[in-house]
Amino acid sequence: MQATALTFSLLGLDAHPIRVEVDSGRGPSFFQMVGLAEASVRESRVRVRAALQQLGVELDEYVITVNLAPADLKKSGGAYDLAIAIAALAALGKVPAEGLDQIGLLGELSLSGAVRPVRGVLPALRGAAGQGIPRAIVPHGNAREAASVAGVDVFIAEHLGQVVAHLRGNKALPGAGSVATVVAEPSAAAVDLAEVRGQHGARRALEIAAAGGHNLIMLGPPGSGKTMLARRLPTIMPPMSYEEALDITAIHSVAGLLSPDRGLVAARPFRAPHHTVSAAGLVGGGDPIRPGEVSLAHHGCLFLDELLEFRRGVLEALREPLEEGTVALCRARARVVFPARPILVAAINPCPCGFYGDRGNRCVCSLDRVRAYRARLSGPLLDRIDLHIALPPVDVAHLCAPLGAAKDDGRSPLHAPESSAAVRARVVEARAAQRARFEAGEVAATHNAELGPRDLARVAMPDVSGARVLASAVERLGLSARAYTKVLRVARTLADMDRSAAVRAAHVAEAIGARLFDREAASGTPPVTAAAGA
Repeated sequence: MQATALTFSLLGLDAHPIRVEVDSGRGPSFFQMVGLAEASVRESRVRVRAALQQLGVELDEYVITVNLAPADLKKSGGAYDLAIAIAALAALGKVPAEGLDQIGLLGELSLSGAVRPVRGVLPALRGAAGQGIPRAIVPHGNAREAASVAGVDVFIAEHLGQVVAHLRGNKALPGAGSVATVVAEPSAAAVDLAEVRGQHGARRALEIAAAGGHNLIMLGPPGSGKTMLARRLPTIMPPMSYEEALDITAIHSVAGLLSPDRGLVAARPFRAPHHTVSAAGLVGGGDPIRPGEVSLAHHGCLFLDELLEFRRGVLEALREPLEEGTVALCRARARVVFPARPILVAAINPCPCGFYGDRGNRCVCSLDRVRAYRARLSGPLLDRIDLHIALPPVDVAHLCAPLGAAKDDGRSPLHAPESSAAVRARVVEARAAQRARFEAGEVAATHNAELGPRDLARVAMPDVSGARVLASAVERLGLSARAYTKVLRVARTLADMDRSAAVRAAHVAEAIGARLFDREAASGTPPVTAAAGA
């Protein structure tokens, strides 16, 4: 007798339906599997046999043949166990075979028959909804992420016996909608921008980055607050939309980073890989292919501390993701695309010892050594970063001053710096202006950092005085075409922050002032952080 069940294989975030065909017949005990199954899938015959024994079903008198179709698609992982077990039971006449090809089955089986959680349930169910599959059964441990999928009736199971009883019509499984979705909110003790003393210019740059989705690189000596600032960027970014939360949750589900007690990821991700990370760890790869840090930080912040300590080849792998907003990983049998639109924040020291330009003359590096150190960062990669700023050492007066309730003037140590909530309100307002242009059809991107040449020509060209400032800067600094567009994008964001429909000279000038390394290239002398941040 033959029976067919349905499950899914994931290539990146794309769900491909897999038909599990089982043929059973009397004969010497034999269990074979075909269909380009890797070792982790072939081992399911051991788990399935033991799980069926717990239900009183012995396979010793049967020849079982399992075909995973399509045969040219590689299968890996334990998520096929439940579908194989149910198809085998249907082929043996233990459960009804009708309609199994309209129920997506996902789950790994333990030897006792327990249904264990698996990776990628959310993207698999989104794929099922898109393909018109009406029902699915998933492990109880994946219930919270499954509850967020619309268009599919999702049931949850803790044991194979419960699935059998459900299919026989004896006792229905609970629906995933009956499990309250836990929303992961930031901790009550989360960091706040108010904890950053001084660094008015850096705080301003962080707000610009959040308002327009711009990448940012900070140059400063050790202890100037680069890491502290970067960790507070998610706190001033707008709350995530439901669609953004679904995207991030799907990526984290494929990566196996969702715990059973989490539903949709509602806090914007902050990823800070160590500088020893590999290219596969940063942009994705492996076998099976998993998302890298740049995708795990999608819609959030990717922080690369000590940027110049990363291997050059690893950093160069970021060029295409930063430009395209996606990572395309091509292998012999598959092409996988992951979304990758984080805000990149990078931090570097001004020189190998870290104190070039320090007012205390602590630097021991020669000018040639400083230039060689800065040269580790390639021009093409630097061109893809919108904002370059310098951070001076923090004035001790700012650190010693007590926090008060007065409004921040940005510079005085006697006043408390603005909180993340206050800055976020302005960021939300600036983002709303950008979305309004997108919804009105004026531009093709929701964030200024993604505006293309045609969009810039429509909404970001400066007025007459601004055009003169820009033309002078292009000639003086020798800006590349990409740097030119970066200036226009940042200037458009500055105009939105000022609630200005036009891009004015002041916006252009500030955007050019945030191109620190272009000024360095034009002058031939590495900038001094103390002077640059003063």
